[in-house]
Order: sequence, then structure tokens, then C-alpha cells
Amino acid sequence: MSRPITVLAVLLLVLSFAKAQQPAPDAKDQTAEFRLVEVASLSDLAAAQLKPKSIAFTDRPAVPDAATGFMRFEDWARARPIEQQLLSLYPGYAEPNTDLVIDGAKKHYREKLHMYVASARFALARPPSSIDLAHLITLPFIEQIDRTIKSRLIAASEVTATAEPKVIFNQNPKRHWCEERPIVICLRSHYQLEGRFPSAIALANKLRDSKPIPDYLEFESELTLRSPQEVQQAGLSKLTGLDAPSSGAIEQSIFYVNQVMLFGKLLAVFQQFPNDQNRTVVTVFMALAPESKVLDKQKQFANVPVLRNMVPAQVLLGKSSFNIGNSLSAGLPVYARNSVKSIAAILDRGE
Repeated sequence: MSRPITVLAVLLLVLSFAKAQQPAPDAKDQTAEFRLVEVASLSDLAAAQLKPKSIAFTDRPAVPDAATGFMRFEDWARARPIEQQLLSLYPGYAEPNTDLVIDGAKKHYREKLHMYVASARFALARPPSSIDLAHLITLPFIEQIDRTIKSRLIAASEVTATAEPKVIFNQNPKRHWCEERPIVICLRSHYQLEGRFPSAIALANKLRDSKPIPDYLEFESELTLRSPQEVQQAGLSKLTGLDAPSSGAIEQSIFYVNQVMLFGKLLAVFQQFPNDQNRTVVTVFMALAPESKVLDKQKQFANVPVLRNMVPAQVLLGKSSFNIGNSLSAGLPVYARNSVKSIAAILDRGE
């Protein structure tokens, strides 16, 4: 058995014998007030069908890749072009190209991506004019969505050095991140992997000759407010599928992640409830782009029974026995659902 397989086998055994219990829910957690209802598609759901304190949610891939359960970026673009246009890191975003030197020869390489995309909708018993969207472009708002992710404000000049390939790939060609916006903040966030992952990774790193695997995710993002005019000009009502006036949108663009993913997008569009000026419809989208090369690692595990539960795609989809908690360590579907419930609760409380 090769050295990488030995490392992963040890990692698997450590985790399997030392899996931590799921943390008990906080009795003060108000997100439980909202009930999440799985639907096939938001496009088939009229606003009038939304019930109080309920969230319609879907994350079914349009064209699932049978090998991973995610969507290939190119399949996403073909099947859902409006989503791909408006939920990519910026309009016109494409899988990045780079040159790699392999055995002394330069080869052109495309960074292939897969996609996890979730969308949700809920109604608030408040008129759009009563919601101060600018108040949401703050560090406290981000911190309340997931308290296990620790964030701090940084200046635009403090973003990760542009010499790093991921940042070069993801640089908005029209402007620098966190600049040239009326209302915008720049964030650096840190998520420590939960359960026994840190100790298992530490053990694995002792057996590795290459660069150590971090036991955390670190990412940088821009949080900004889109005006009603921008919502209209960008065609975000096509994305929500609701023909109703918009009071604006909040958008978080994750342009740097230290591992696993290349970018992320969180978008919440606020619109007047159809035929009711005293209610607001909020449609939330989350798009995360795992690197295909990470998901492709499952191929080398296929014929090794002890490693089958360590397939990266299974872990990211929350289908591994190692998944734990309510955040990213639980897998992207659990993380997305809990994030949407948190956003709904925050808005409902008027914080």
C-alpha cells in the first residue's frame, strides 16, 4: 500500500474510534422558530404558498455528477445559465486557466470546479421599508449567521497577497474587492474544524513529507449592499422568479479560501410580497465551488474498503460518519440549511 493510503487509513481509524457527540442545541437559539420545508424548486412555488415561520428550501443539483453528487461547473452553466451568471463570483466568471511546470515542461491547465447551490425563500410580516438593509452590512450580522466561524474586519489593502494563484484567478476584473462600493466591508474569517478532525489531521501530518494539511478553513470575503436599481439592472428578479419591486439585496462574495473550495457566494434578495405592501419576501441563494481535484481523490479510494468513508465528496455532502456539528464540519447541506434559518431568525427579530 502506498504511503498516502497509509496516512489516510490511520486518519480514518482515529476518527472512527473517537467521534465526538453532536453538540446539544442552545436553548436560546431562536432559529428553531422557523421550520424548513424541502421543495423541488422555488420556481414552482408562488409567494402566496409561503406559510408563516416556514422556509422553502432546495439544493437539488440540476445535472448531478453521478461520481460526486455535485454539479460540474459547465453543466451548471448549461442547465441554469441565469444562476451561473448571477451566482458566480462575478459576472462572466469562468473556470480559471493557469500554466503549471510539470517535469520541466510548461502545461496549460484549467482549474475545474464542481458546484453546490442552494436556494431558499421565506416571508416576513414586515414591509420592505421597515428593514434597514444597510444595518446588515456589519460584522455582527455575519457573526450571528454561524457563531463557530470567527470573523474580523480587514482593509481592502490587507487581502491575501495577489501573488497567490487563487486570488489572481478570483480578482474581479472591474474593480478591487472591498472597494468602489457605497456600502461595503471586507472580512477575514476562520473556521476551526470540529470534533476529532484536528487531532486526526495532526497525526496525519506527522506522516506526511509534503505541505501540512491545515485543520481549519480560512477565507476572505466582501459584504456589500445592492441598491434597488442594481437589483433591477442585474436582473436579480429573474433569479428569484418573482415579479415584484425590490428594496435591495445583500451579497457576500468569498474570493479566497485556503483549501477545498475556490469561491463562494451568498445572496439575499428582498422584494415586496405580491399584492401585500406590508409583507416582505426574502430569497436566499448560496453557491459554493469545491475544486474538482479535491473531489476526484475519491477514485484512489474506490477499491480500499477502509477508506470508502473518507471520500471527500461524501464528507462535503454530509454523508460520512465523520460529519459532526451544525457548521461546515457537518457538510455543506447542513451548513446551508442552518445558515438560512439563522438569517431568517435574525431578520424576523429585526436585529
